[in-house]
Amino acid sequence: METYGNSHKKQKLSNAAESWGMQRATNVTYQAHHVSRNKRGQVVGTRGGFRGCTVWLTGLSGAGKTTVSMALEEYLVCHGIPCYTLDGDNIRQGLNKNLGFSPEDREENIRRIAEVARLFADAGLVCIASFISPYGRDRLNARKIHEAAGLPFFEVFVDAPLDVCEQRDVKGLYKRARAGEIRGFTGIDSEYEKPEAPELVLKTDSCSVNECIQQLIDLLQERDIVPVDASYEVKELYVQENKLDLAKADAETLPAVQIGKVDMQWVQVLAEGWATPLNGFMREREYLQCLHFDCLLDGGVINLSVPVVLPVSSADKERLDGVTAMALVYEGRRVAILRNPEFYEHRKEERCARQWGTTCKDHPYIKMVMESGDWLVGGDLQVLDRIYWNDGLDQYRLTPTELKQKFKEMNADAVFAFQLRNPVHNGHALLMQDTHKRLIERGYRRPVLLLHPLGGWTKDDDVPLPWRMKQHAAVLEEGVLNPDSTIVAIFPSPMMYAGPTEVQWHCRARMVAGANFYIVGRDPAGMPHPNTGKDLYEPTHGAKVLTMAPGLITLEIVPFKVAAYNKVKRAMDFYDAKNHQDYDFISGTRMRRMAREGENPPDGFMAQKAWAVLKEYYKLLEKA
Repeated sequence: METYGNSHKKQKLSNAAESWGMQRATNVTYQAHHVSRNKRGQVVGTRGGFRGCTVWLTGLSGAGKTTVSMALEEYLVCHGIPCYTLDGDNIRQGLNKNLGFSPEDREENIRRIAEVARLFADAGLVCIASFISPYGRDRLNARKIHEAAGLPFFEVFVDAPLDVCEQRDVKGLYKRARAGEIRGFTGIDSEYEKPEAPELVLKTDSCSVNECIQQLIDLLQERDIVPVDASYEVKELYVQENKLDLAKADAETLPAVQIGKVDMQWVQVLAEGWATPLNGFMREREYLQCLHFDCLLDGGVINLSVPVVLPVSSADKERLDGVTAMALVYEGRRVAILRNPEFYEHRKEERCARQWGTTCKDHPYIKMVMESGDWLVGGDLQVLDRIYWNDGLDQYRLTPTELKQKFKEMNADAVFAFQLRNPVHNGHALLMQDTHKRLIERGYRRPVLLLHPLGGWTKDDDVPLPWRMKQHAAVLEEGVLNPDSTIVAIFPSPMMYAGPTEVQWHCRARMVAGANFYIVGRDPAGMPHPNTGKDLYEPTHGAKVLTMAPGLITLEIVPFKVAAYNKVKRAMDFYDAKNHQDYDFISGTRMRRMAREGENPPDGFMAQKAWAVLKEYYKLLEKA
C-alpha cells in the first residue's frame, strides 16, 4: 500500500532531467546476456525450467494487496519457486523516495517499478508487484514493457469495495483523507480506474487469503509458471467409494499374505497419504533411492528417509511370485490389495547399517527387522476401508487431508508442528508458546499449533499412547497450551528410533499435512545405545540435519531451545549459562522415577493434572 503526506507541505518533485543535473543518455547499446533464460532456469530455485513473469496486484489502499502478495511469495518460495515481492511502501522508501503523488510522479513510479519487475522476471523469478497503480494507462505501459521483452505479465485486480477498505484502514489513512488532512488520496478525491480485462479478479471482501492464493496458483498453473506437482497434493490410497464393492469382491478371490500390526500401521500411513507420493509399498528402485539418498528422485527431489516396505517370508515369495495381485490380511480380514507386486531381497544388515547407523540386534526396531521376512514386496496399494483401531482414540486420527481442512476452518495462516512420543512438560510448552509469539511478531495473525503425538508402535518402556493422550488433554485443560489455537491429533507411524534419519520422516510427514513450521527438539527420534547406555546419536545432529535436508523446502525448522527448571523463578525457563546454578535439569529418567514413587516435581515443572495422570499410570504399572 502507498502512504501519503500532506499536500500543502510536500514540495513538487519533478522528473525533468534539468531538475537532477543530468542529461538523457544517448550513446548506449544494449548488451546481450551470455546466459540464456533456459540455462538460468536450470539453476534458479530447486525446480528446473524458466518461470520468470510478473504478477501485478492492483487495487485500492486496504484492499489486501500486501497481504496477498506476501502470502503468495511465501507459498511459491516454500514450493521451490524463486520469487520476490515489490511492495509500494517499501519501494517508496528507496528506489522511488524522490517521487510524490502527483499524476506525473505516479506515472514515473509505475514506470520504474515495471522496469525493475521486468529485470526480476528476466532473471527467472516470479516478481509480485503490489501497487495501487490507479491509472489504466500506467498499468498498460507496465504490460507493454514486459511484452516487449517476451515476458508474461498477469494483471490481478484485488477488488474490495471502498467501504470495506475504509473499515479496514489499518494505517488510518482513509480517516485522515476524509478529514482533509491528505489530499489526492485514491478512492476519496483521486480516481481509481478499475482494470477492464485483468487476468484475475480477487474478491477479498468475500474470499479468505488462502482462497485468494489458491486462485492465483490456479492461474499460474494454467499458464505453466507453477508446475502442477508443486501444490503437493495428498495422495490417498483408499479405493473410491463407487469402486469399493467391486474391489472387495476381487480381494476375496486373490491369494493372500498375512501382515502384522506394525505392517498394518504402515498400511494406514500409506492409505492416508502421509508418504505421498508413494503409490504403495516401495518397489526396489524407490527403496534404493530412499536407502542411499534419503529421497525419492523420480519427478524431483522428495525427501523420504525411511523405507516404507513390506517384508514377506521365502515361502510366501515362492507361493506368490508371478501373481498380478494379492490381498493383505490382518487379523482375519482382507484390508487391502497389492497390485503388480515386485519381490526383491531384504538385505537386513545393509538396511539397518544405513537406516540406523548400527546393526545392534538389541535395538528394538532392528530386532523386528532381523526377525522379519527375507524378501520385500512392493506394489500399488488399494486400501479397502478406513482404518480404525477401536481404542477410543480414533477421533484423533486425522488424515493429512482432514488436518488441512481443520487448518482452513481455523483460518490458520501458519501451522507449527510439534512431534512427541513422551508426556508434555512445561519446558515443551514454553517452546511452543515462544514459537507462537515469534510467529505473531513476524506478522502472522492466526498461527495454529499441531500437537502431534506419534501413535504407532513404540518400545515397551515408553508411556503408552492412551496415557499420553490423557496427559495431553490435561495440559490443555489447565490452559498451559491454548486450546483455541491448538489441534491435537495422532500420527499413525511406528517409531523406529533412527535419530536424524527418522526425524526427516517425521518432519516431511507434517509438511504433507500442511505444516509450514516444525519444532525439532534435542535428540529427536533417539534413544540410548542398548549395550553402552550412551546416546546412540549425537543429540544436536537431528536439528542440524533438518536444516540441511533436501526436499523439505515447504517447512521452516524451529530449533529447540534448551529449557530447564529455574529454581529462582520456580518455573521452566530457557537456559542461561551465566546463571547455571539457578537451573535444575530434570531428566526423563528422574521424572519417571518421581512418578513411580508418587513424588511431586517442583512447582511449575508440569501442570498438576497432567502430573497426576503420569503418577496414576506408573502406579498401575507397579501393580501389574
